[in-house]
Amino acid sequence: MGLGWFGSAFLVVNSVLGAGLLNFPMAYHRAGGVLSAVLVQSMLLVVIVTSILILVHCSDIKNCNTYQDVVSAICGPVAQLACAVMIVMVSFGTCVTFLVIIGDQWEMFFYQVAKSLYCESSPFYMSRAFVISVSSVVFILPLCFCRSIDFLKYASVLGVFGILYIVCLVTIKYFLPHKEPGSVLLSPKSWVDVFLIIPEICFAYQFHISVIPIYSCMNQRNIKEFSKTLTLAMVVCVITYTGTAALGYLQFGENITNDILLSFQPDAAVMVAIVLLAIKTCTTYPVSCYCGKAAFDCFWRTVWRMSAAESLVKENTRRIILTLSWFTASLLISVFIPNIGVIIHLLGAFSAVFIFIFPGMCLLKTVQNKLESGEKQTKKKHFLKALSIMYIIIGTFIFGLTLAQSILQNLQGAEPDSAKFTCNVITTL
Repeated sequence: MGLGWFGSAFLVVNSVLGAGLLNFPMAYHRAGGVLSAVLVQSMLLVVIVTSILILVHCSDIKNCNTYQDVVSAICGPVAQLACAVMIVMVSFGTCVTFLVIIGDQWEMFFYQVAKSLYCESSPFYMSRAFVISVSSVVFILPLCFCRSIDFLKYASVLGVFGILYIVCLVTIKYFLPHKEPGSVLLSPKSWVDVFLIIPEICFAYQFHISVIPIYSCMNQRNIKEFSKTLTLAMVVCVITYTGTAALGYLQFGENITNDILLSFQPDAAVMVAIVLLAIKTCTTYPVSCYCGKAAFDCFWRTVWRMSAAESLVKENTRRIILTLSWFTASLLISVFIPNIGVIIHLLGAFSAVFIFIFPGMCLLKTVQNKLESGEKQTKKKHFLKALSIMYIIIGTFIFGLTLAQSILQNLQGAEPDSAKFTCNVITTL
């Protein structure tokens, strides 16, 4: 028995809602306020949803079950290698983001439960590097060695609940009495600022890698049935992202942080959100790690031209070494990343490749194959050809722009979100 359209919608929502939600309010501030951010988001969503339908259509043509298989079957082995490399980079960056989030939540936790000790003595076991290292080694690393991630499907339900709790928390606190917000932008300071939200949108709505496996599991595998899945999922996600971002930004204004939870005073309700977010992080890191390792293994086998039988030799040893290397590298980098905005900007650039460039390449190659097989050149085919070229151009532009913006912002220096919550600052609030 496969999945129905409603159950598939839940899986899509679970794939979309994640760490991007925490950074979305700050993205609205960078883009010049709610109105300009919503306009840019709306235009991009049309293109993003269309690219999903392109991938689904291409997967039907070649009967593929994964994103990589679609790219490989339509665009060839070179494109498959490029796709595998991109998946490795995005998965690795996502893992780093999760570890940075863990560090943020621990700082809030220490201030709430051991304020005097944390603020006055600052023992080494409360340092950011130490708590990220210990908590990730104890709770995350053991889950990363498993050959399968099926056992995490029940924990993912709790993860979705945690994200929805954060949405409710932001909404309720907005309508409760709170301090006057900082300056709220009504329009961008410069027209270029509207592009600053693009990385966050690409990162938040980049579920293209997971949507093909979900589609392949549906009991009625066709675009008409999947359209119902996609419509319901996108309505839920758009309302969630937009509502949280708008209310969060209007509540804090220019005082908003890259992690929305760090903008709140650490009371009991916020502490519950921190615990739920920590649980989601611990159960989601192994999923991203698994996807990244699978892509790296595909890259490794292709480069060394290993057969299926050869790849099984020393597979266990290779998996353990790769897991330890992956985990250690992500841990070391996360200690030096000041806030999640830094890494999300970079991931947004690479996400544009999956959202625009690869779907555009697949559509263009599909149309060309039909023309080469002797089919007539109709207006529809000309339109699809133009659409595919437009996707490739837009994707290249967004990738270059967001990557350049990210590098320039990082060169200017990035402050940790917790700087707003140093003990001296909090005690004066």
